[in-house]
Amino acid sequence: MTRSLRILYIALFFGILVLMGLWSLVSFGSFSRTEQMTLLNGKLTKALETHYDDEFPIKRLGTNLWAAVDYKVFNEGRPGVILGKDQWLFTDEEFKPVANGEQIEKENFELIRGVRDRLQQSGVKLVMAIIPAKARLYPEHFGEKQPATMHRDLYEQFHAQAQQAGIFAPDLMGPLQQAKQTGQVFLRTDTHWTPLGAEVVAQNIGAAISSHLPINAAPVTYVTDAEEPKPYKGDLTSFLPLDPLFTNLLPQPDNLQQKTTHAVEGAGDSGDALFGDTVVPVGLVGTSYSANAHWNFLGALKESLRSDVVNYAEEGHGPILPMLKYLQSDDFKNNPPQVVVWEFPERYLPMKNDLSGFDSAWISQLKKTADNAQNLAIGQND
Repeated sequence: MTRSLRILYIALFFGILVLMGLWSLVSFGSFSRTEQMTLLNGKLTKALETHYDDEFPIKRLGTNLWAAVDYKVFNEGRPGVILGKDQWLFTDEEFKPVANGEQIEKENFELIRGVRDRLQQSGVKLVMAIIPAKARLYPEHFGEKQPATMHRDLYEQFHAQAQQAGIFAPDLMGPLQQAKQTGQVFLRTDTHWTPLGAEVVAQNIGAAISSHLPINAAPVTYVTDAEEPKPYKGDLTSFLPLDPLFTNLLPQPDNLQQKTTHAVEGAGDSGDALFGDTVVPVGLVGTSYSANAHWNFLGALKESLRSDVVNYAEEGHGPILPMLKYLQSDDFKNNPPQVVVWEFPERYLPMKNDLSGFDSAWISQLKKTADNAQNLAIGQND
């Protein structure tokens, strides 16, 4: 290599370093400093380091390139997502086997029976809304991967167990399969249902409660307004880290039509029941299927029941932990509802729960509750 060429290489190398350094400084434009961050306590330095590391362009470039290769060459995403056909994405929680799954199912159902009995002791009727998996409703969009054996009959097994335990659990598989012929009941790029899917479940749960467990409360009239459909980037696309360099490779966003339900003026909606002594007709406990306003399950349930519904669902904790938290809440102890609707996606039955936040003696007592033959929720033969 000649001296001139060597100098050129060195100049190019340092030039690239300077350009990368300047490019990386752009990331500090999005850095937000709080009052707690000072040089003296080291928090400012740590925050700057973390922000710089997260936004470092070479890291982002490498992440995007590797994700693009996985996606286009190997048809895979990061752990957490299963790639289907026709730009459909599925959560791997509906596909992968679970270690000690049968034992976890047994323990979780012991808790479910304990919840049933604890509610019954307070005169509260339990209605379980067991939500079929997205993978169960849309198998035609599977790619090469198929759900593990433990998932194949999970919904049917769960539903049968609930019936045997005397828990009122209307079948939701049939109505969702029927509704799917006229519209999409689950989002293509998200783990959740669409507002249509939520509405179908709410209508069937509402009809079942009205037929078997009439609510002792003055009826309230609700109306639902629908916005224009808008592009919606589903949560499963986060397992395809292709932004910002290969955004065009991502599946097309879903179209989400946001719906909002409200009581007719003067109809007597007790929306402040959480903060007063108003009798609560119905409580709703569950997951982000119920907690997230995007799907409007709460509103659809209110409209179907013609009744106020107080929402105790939480995002990111599954269905069991919010229920255990609710049973220990002052709201439940001081003002229990007539009916509790427990929204419970089937995939959570074999999933381990972190119960460390609850008293172990209370959990043990809940699990050991006698499973007698008395129908504690409603007669299944009505």
